[in-house]
Amino acid sequence: MKITAVRLFEVRGRMAFAGEFWEERLIRPTDIYPEHKVEGHGWLSRIEDGLYEMRSQFCEIETDEGVTGLGGPTTADQAFIIRHQLAPLLIGHDPLATERIWDRLYRSMVHGRKGTPMMALSVVDCALWDLKGKWAGVPVYRLLGGPVRDTIPAYASMLGYSLEPALVAQRAKEMVARGYRAMKWFFREGPTDGQAGIARNVELVHTLREAVGPDVDIMLDCWMSWDVPYTIEMARRLAPYEPRWLEEPVLPDKIPQYAEIRRAVTTPIAGGEHEYTRWGLKALMDAGAVDVLQPDIYWAGGISEMLKICALASAYDLPVIPHGHSVPATIHLIASQPVTTCPVLEYLDKWNTIHQFFLKDRIEPVDGKVGLSTQPGIGMALDESRIEVMEDLRF
Repeated sequence: MKITAVRLFEVRGRMAFAGEFWEERLIRPTDIYPEHKVEGHGWLSRIEDGLYEMRSQFCEIETDEGVTGLGGPTTADQAFIIRHQLAPLLIGHDPLATERIWDRLYRSMVHGRKGTPMMALSVVDCALWDLKGKWAGVPVYRLLGGPVRDTIPAYASMLGYSLEPALVAQRAKEMVARGYRAMKWFFREGPTDGQAGIARNVELVHTLREAVGPDVDIMLDCWMSWDVPYTIEMARRLAPYEPRWLEEPVLPDKIPQYAEIRRAVTTPIAGGEHEYTRWGLKALMDAGAVDVLQPDIYWAGGISEMLKICALASAYDLPVIPHGHSVPATIHLIASQPVTTCPVLEYLDKWNTIHQFFLKDRIEPVDGKVGLSTQPGIGMALDESRIEVMEDLRF
């Protein structure tokens, strides 16, 4: 079997949603500049009240035996790299030789070891695993050695929800009622917001703990936007509320600062969402920088590379809780790993509404857990009833 084509295409449709879909955004590293602090989210375009425009790009790998693999959603800049840099290295090659393909692609782009080029490679790798599962007639988790369990617990990741205290309490209680035993919320305030910002951050966590009680885990995301002294001070103030972790307190290149924070506070530190490949994640492990690793399967190198990251992490007794960009692919990885290595799934409640909008079989936790599909491949067939326009991407 040989790869004959790499197709990149966009689908468009409309999503009905009453009210404001993105109620709030998270803090960003650029928020230290006033003109950026007031920026909105910019993630979804509203057509009219109750109706939003939906656009997603996908990568489909075709073969001379008619077996195909689907990867995505991706982005236009990643698709451009796939078309011009990666696709020529795929045509004519065996799609089942995923290790060989990954290594060739990696070696071909030494200036793309991190960031958008590695994300593009991740899309290709996930598409190849989807193809491999369809060729074998089994779910990908079986090819990876799983399943180790039939259901996987999920935590609710609350990006995009309002931080108004009454609504925070209401939504937190709703998630507990839906069976979640853990949830993550996102700070909006940072080092340049003064004592008032500190008070708002503390109020958020106080509200959450009051709403969910002592037996539900609370995780807190700083999204790379704090610094060492601010994080240490915030960790001291938040300690009485017993957060399960503080996530990404500083920029990802500040590995020694991660380690400094971890040594100085009692709250566990999580990170690695914006790190890439086994080498990037190993640097965090060697530095003793984090208690929880969070690489993204669609960013860090795909399924092939995440297997290596998980193997390394198990040698350090560090859990890998992948960032929740792509639930369909991530489920297969988690289902193949020991519970101590990959204990739980991040379910970004709003993002997964968007990322799965065009999929026929959308994954949604029931009673805080996700079951495993028995479909061959990753299970990402498109729902034609939701697609109003489909067209090839042309660059």
